[in-house]
Amino acid sequence: MMVWLEAASWGSEGVILAALTLLRRHWARLPELDTDPALPAQPPAICLCIPVRNEAAELAAALDSWLAQDYPALHILVVDDGSTDGSTEILRQRQAARPERLRVLRNEILPPGWLGKNHALDLASRQPEALAAAWLLFVDGDVQASPDLLRRALVFAEAQPTDILALVPAIDAVSPAERVILPIAASAFLLAVPPHQVPNPRHPAFCGVGGFTLVRREAYDAVGGHAGAPLEAIDDMMLARRVKAAGFINRLAKGGPDLHLRMYHGLWELVRAMRKNAAALPFWWLLPPLLPMALMIGLAPLWLPFTGHPILALLLWLLVPALAGDVQQRMTGRPMDLLWALWPLNTLVFAAGTAWALWDRIRGVNHWRGRDVRLR
Repeated sequence: MMVWLEAASWGSEGVILAALTLLRRHWARLPELDTDPALPAQPPAICLCIPVRNEAAELAAALDSWLAQDYPALHILVVDDGSTDGSTEILRQRQAARPERLRVLRNEILPPGWLGKNHALDLASRQPEALAAAWLLFVDGDVQASPDLLRRALVFAEAQPTDILALVPAIDAVSPAERVILPIAASAFLLAVPPHQVPNPRHPAFCGVGGFTLVRREAYDAVGGHAGAPLEAIDDMMLARRVKAAGFINRLAKGGPDLHLRMYHGLWELVRAMRKNAAALPFWWLLPPLLPMALMIGLAPLWLPFTGHPILALLLWLLVPALAGDVQQRMTGRPMDLLWALWPLNTLVFAAGTAWALWDRIRGVNHWRGRDVRLR
């Protein structure tokens, strides 16, 4: 028993320290957009496609930021997917003010065999503005961007061979639960994706981001667009995976703090989001055996003192918010938050959401924004 405890103690310490080292390495290799690049004389047309379902809390500010983009050849299509919370009125007002740049489509019915977001983006991609565009940009309805972001991203994409470009956004954390959980969750995402390997055709790394995924029209069509995977809940990542597998070039770059969003409002939304995303993982069936290991590692600062390793526990407790927090400060442009010291609580939220996700998988459903969709 003592041998097992020693192995668990040093193993947990090693895993966390290795993860922090890898996070810093990946951050250092994440490319940045040029600060003020010039557009070509005839910039290619871009169609921005935004799915919206009950997102009134963040929608107005997000949409205003895209309407203010200084990129001249931009058309915006928003699919209002049966919203009932005031989103429809916000969209109607913005369309009336900027009809030359924005068009809103209302969708009431979700066909069988589709997830709502995938169907909304597929519907947008088949509109005349999207069919005529050289690039499609997919962005969630709560994302805000600085006025020059799209120009900078397009120049970055066209300066080198690129068919699908994802930008890593800054995450706005407001409530205590968001401030504890989201910075570490964002760090875990960056940890999982080696930026320098994403463009490498011989490496399996790929990346799409719901906050910003810019894809060439020809590459999107080559893989069947969103219609090629209508029940894929992690649509952004899996679109990038399919595009790269088809021989196109995927790239990843920094978006924050000029690209940012408030993903979730409070603890309940965070758990529900984990429920949706964990159920959609391709290897979801590995989650039951991996969950106890994740709990052991994530809660290590709490149990290590009882195995005779209080110094190891303190080291972990301090290093995680210091090193992961430094990355978040650079991405968001905001100062250190003392609540990051409660980072082990992330593990409990992960466990709750994962257990719920496994139950959904057993039932064969995906649940998000008030909809249950059969996965089989």
